[in-house]
Amino acid sequence: MSTTRHELLHAFDLLLAPERFKDYGPNGLQVEGRTSVRKIVSGVTASRALIEAAIHAEADAIFVHHGLFWRGQDGRVTGWMKQRLGLLLGDDVSLFAYHLPLDAHPELGNNAQLGLKLGLIAHAGSTGRFGEQEIGFLGARGNGEGFPSAKALATHVEKALGKPVTLLDTAHRPIRNIAWCTGGAQGYFEAAIAAGADAFITGEISEPQAHYAREMGVAFLACGHHATERYGAPAVAAHVAAQLGLAHQFIDIDNPA
Repeated sequence: MSTTRHELLHAFDLLLAPERFKDYGPNGLQVEGRTSVRKIVSGVTASRALIEAAIHAEADAIFVHHGLFWRGQDGRVTGWMKQRLGLLLGDDVSLFAYHLPLDAHPELGNNAQLGLKLGLIAHAGSTGRFGEQEIGFLGARGNGEGFPSAKALATHVEKALGKPVTLLDTAHRPIRNIAWCTGGAQGYFEAAIAAGADAFITGEISEPQAHYAREMGVAFLACGHHATERYGAPAVAAHVAAQLGLAHQFIDIDNPA
């Protein structure tokens, strides 16, 4: 089966509602490819490696979290930008990218899917969200149990993600109320503290967060930008592909960050 590029864009927009977000770049169709779409490849970032792999997999469209265009970037089509655009345009492949809308979706987004991977469930209603545009999730372990320590939580996360984490073990108490926000959301730490979190899980750590963790007694876990954002794009793309009767393939391009 196949659909049109326009129908695919409409399905993504209807699901993710990008108009609700003030974002760092354009959400939706970033590069226009062929009109007819039979297969979608999803991935985290529109890197050259992903584009090449998608072309090899005979994709008509690529769906990612990190697209090609960001606010304030150099607009010249040279170097890596020329290479990526050249591949997409040369093979007539469409690129769809959704940033904050993909983080925020309550069931299929990066935060919801990371919570599912870690066995965490957000609190109901507004108490389960925090931070700018309510992107962050706040909740607890789905089995009703807490973690005896931040170290135990870190061990659990490492096992689930298959990757070591950077832990600031500053809570010194059982961990029950857990905040999480994928990727480069270390700037949400203060909002997580204000929301009452015992621990905060995200992708990266910057210099200020170590001080906040020590001074406020809230644990901080940096688990990798890519590692925490591997789950939303394939969940959304698979959902829309099934809805429209399309083929879908997730291609994970390894990234240590």
